[in-house]
Amino acid sequence: MSGDLIHSMQSLTKIGVVGAGAMGHGIAQVFAHAGYDVKLNDISIDFIVRGIKKIEENLSRSVEKGRFNEDKKREIISRIRSAPNISDFSDRELVVEAAVEKSEIKNQIFRNLDSACSKSCILASNTSSIPLTQIAGLVSNPSRVAGMHFFNPVPVMKLVEIVRALQTSDATIKTIQETSTKLGKISVLVKDSPGFVSNRILCPMINEAIFSLEEGIASREDIDQVMKLGMNHPLGPLELADFVGLDVVLDVLEVLYNEFQDSKYRASPLLRRMVRAGYLGRKTKKGFYDY
Repeated sequence: MSGDLIHSMQSLTKIGVVGAGAMGHGIAQVFAHAGYDVKLNDISIDFIVRGIKKIEENLSRSVEKGRFNEDKKREIISRIRSAPNISDFSDRELVVEAAVEKSEIKNQIFRNLDSACSKSCILASNTSSIPLTQIAGLVSNPSRVAGMHFFNPVPVMKLVEIVRALQTSDATIKTIQETSTKLGKISVLVKDSPGFVSNRILCPMINEAIFSLEEGIASREDIDQVMKLGMNHPLGPLELADFVGLDVVLDVLEVLYNEFQDSKYRASPLLRRMVRAGYLGRKTKKGFYDY
């Protein structure tokens, strides 16, 4: 991709975020905190309003803890505007998609972004497992597509996993790396592969913990204690599954299994049953633990 088609670090100021859920509103918050002009989109205005309200609550907690004052909070919020239509992104220089982890939904979003955004706008996905090369193939000028995978909660977690699709240009990667640094994040660069690095390692570990519980090897508390006290993990794998969302864990495992065709990625039957029951973890107040 030629240099004039990618905005330089100095001129990149206008950000779009698709999805106002747990990840999306967190992404919008960190961009606004870093001084960017942010537009937030979702499938309904109610979801956008709810996302902005969550940002205000997060910022209020920071004010209470003395991290910054009320004036700073208002300044951050003022940088975030609702964008009910994808066409509102026509002036954006970088758009980060943070919709649900379903290929068909993400594919349609990127087709829409390709039509709505300028041909120089970088299109990034926060996907945790879906191949970026597949997504890039849906748009004109696929060299501007890459993964920008944040971690939950976005304002707290320092890592951004930058994923290079087969088509991604060096200029796109450089811009995303520099932008991640401006957000106060540490980035790692990985090749496009199912689950990338983070979830290729994490989700099979969680899945084995669920198998261990299902087979009666130990209680949920003891399984989590083994990993917290024995492996120095801040959360046990079952606690972490509840935090991430059991539906998300299952979605990632399905991608890994389908892409690699390797039985080691098969999802635990207990995980499937819990997702079918709607026991998805913290967001439904019930998962491996009650909340």
